[in-house]
Amino acid sequence: MSAYNEIIKELRGLDNPEKAKLLAGFFKTGKGEYGAGDKFLGIVVPAQRKVVKKYGQLNLPDIQKLLQSPYHEFRLTGLLILVEKFAQADEKTQKYFFKFYLKNTPYINNWDLVDLTAPKIVGEYLLNKPAERKILYKLARSKNLWERRIAILATFAFIRQDDFSDTLKIAAILLQDKYDLIHKAVGWALREVGKRDQKTAELFLQKHLLKMPRTTLRYAIERFPEEKRRSYLKKIA
Repeated sequence: MSAYNEIIKELRGLDNPEKAKLLAGFFKTGKGEYGAGDKFLGIVVPAQRKVVKKYGQLNLPDIQKLLQSPYHEFRLTGLLILVEKFAQADEKTQKYFFKFYLKNTPYINNWDLVDLTAPKIVGEYLLNKPAERKILYKLARSKNLWERRIAILATFAFIRQDDFSDTLKIAAILLQDKYDLIHKAVGWALREVGKRDQKTAELFLQKHLLKMPRTTLRYAIERFPEEKRRSYLKKIA
């Protein structure tokens, strides 16, 4: 049996129909919702990570097949294997994995798929390559919700190195986004900037406060002192 067939068999053996119904609701798979049409087997992430450890050497064609699956857990497992392969690769191979990831954004189509992988592949690859970061701005202006989320989530790798410039520029691009999922992601990024450099975060807030969605602001100031939080919220009440 091929490694691909083995991983499919193992994942299907972990299915939980009751959990699948809960996950389908949680990830908004109903008609007109952001995850419309996504299918779940009901496999929790820790169980998927155990499978990932066993099949970390899965080749890219087989990962591609996992990504093209209608089942959310198959796609996530494929992406998590890609994260592991990327972390262990040399720079030349990392570039190949980075390009592979970006070619497959149509299948990276829910927030957990993005959040668990974009910082670790896109962000890590671009960490010491500022000249190549223009791809993030293309993603930030994409019509695809998930590509826009990839753009801001990727910058978390930069934030951890106290490099805030691209995070703030992309946050500004995304401030007027119509999706709450982007409002939350931008606010989350600003919160992480503020944890490392509150002055820089506040300068951004003061400049953009009046056009900032309330959800973004709430996330951004979550770690601020209570009195300061209330002061910001009153300004956009």
